[in-house]
Amino acid sequence: MKKTHFKVAVVGCGSIGLASAYYLARNHGIHDIALIDSGQPMAFTSAQSGENYRNWWPHPSMVAFTNRSIDLLEDIARQTDNRINMNRRGYVLASRNDDISELIGQLHEGLGDDASRLLRYHEDAQASQYERPLHADWQGVRTGVDILRNQDLIRSVFPSYAEDIQSIIHIRRGGDISGQQLGMVMLEYLKSVGARRVSGEVKAIRADAHFALEVNDEASGTLQITADKLVNAAGPFAAEIADMLGQSLPVFNTFQQKIAFEDRAQAIPRDMPFSIDLDEQQIDWLPDERELLLEEPDFAWLAETMPGAIHCRPDGGDNGSWIKLGWAYNDKSDTPSRDLPLDENFPEVVLHGAARLNPSLKAYYGQLPRNMHHYGGWYTMTDENWPLIGPMATEGAFMNCAMSGFGTMSACAAGELCAAWVADAERPAYARDFSLARRDDAALMQQLHAGSKGIL
Repeated sequence: MKKTHFKVAVVGCGSIGLASAYYLARNHGIHDIALIDSGQPMAFTSAQSGENYRNWWPHPSMVAFTNRSIDLLEDIARQTDNRINMNRRGYVLASRNDDISELIGQLHEGLGDDASRLLRYHEDAQASQYERPLHADWQGVRTGVDILRNQDLIRSVFPSYAEDIQSIIHIRRGGDISGQQLGMVMLEYLKSVGARRVSGEVKAIRADAHFALEVNDEASGTLQITADKLVNAAGPFAAEIADMLGQSLPVFNTFQQKIAFEDRAQAIPRDMPFSIDLDEQQIDWLPDERELLLEEPDFAWLAETMPGAIHCRPDGGDNGSWIKLGWAYNDKSDTPSRDLPLDENFPEVVLHGAARLNPSLKAYYGQLPRNMHHYGGWYTMTDENWPLIGPMATEGAFMNCAMSGFGTMSACAAGELCAAWVADAERPAYARDFSLARRDDAALMQQLHAGSKGIL
């Protein structure tokens, strides 16, 4: 590699790093970019994404942020004949509780003055004003939120759900995309304008007149890369990159897992939206299974009350045959590594948990398909579960990290915002809220710590 100096070095080639470089090039004409990663683009954390998107968050800044990201995703879908496989049946939040006033309050908080216009209540079985999620096309779908409070209506629209579901919140601007295709669209554009990939792990950074990065590659040895500006988009390793600059980032990592498998029993309707069981539960182990768990200190917690927010969705579109299950119940902070600490018990745990909302999944108890894919990734997050996008303490260094479980859905807006910071260009109103400057806003921080973190 002959070229060693660049205007911008982006550390991390996941969806966030690629999006940062993409919008630097597209919006600001900055093409002299080094994309640095020890692996292939989109091959680590981004490869483990659930690939879902939604515009529901219990705060207007996050709503505006994700709405902007979905706008940009739609632009890419239009420009590429929907190469990113964007679809939209929404997000469904299901509960056995009749009183969902707390959730309604969060919707009002997130939507602000638009709540009265965007919230629609359906109390009768006919619900003539409710548009059923019959089609996957993302175009022409209404926005807002439908709230279903009639059990006959719920059973007719979502026949696979358990009969005890009493309340449904159907967020309409939500669905899934192909995160890998999104990354490829961005990478191909970046290559076409002259951005360069640098393979290797960043071992040290020195900040003087410019940034000097020591990049170690097993095949090529040690490379010295210099750049005028630096973007830290290193995902779960963002804190390590910051440490090389003498800065501590207020982030931590938890490991979350998912499974995907071929739905040979056709347990899940192909037109079912991304569905989340909000309620806490005790997993329906057999009595002898529960007794065995309670006798083992390391596993007793699996027989106790588990948190809600378990999710299930069809995978591969209407003509596909796979489904995905996930449950982000792990709240333990851990040191990230490239050797992923998969728990061999997770597939049965998540299956049993998901069967509470979709009882037909019980057909797979003890007999998940052999081609099941069990995978996981690091959730890098702040205590308040908001991203960190903006300048670091070292002049010329910027960060784009702490995307927790929302990296795919927020990548475009995060990349656009980070690029605006790097280029010193006009930024949206929510820019300050996602920078370290929010930590100086005591009222905002108190509000965020007191409210929902939006982890679904």
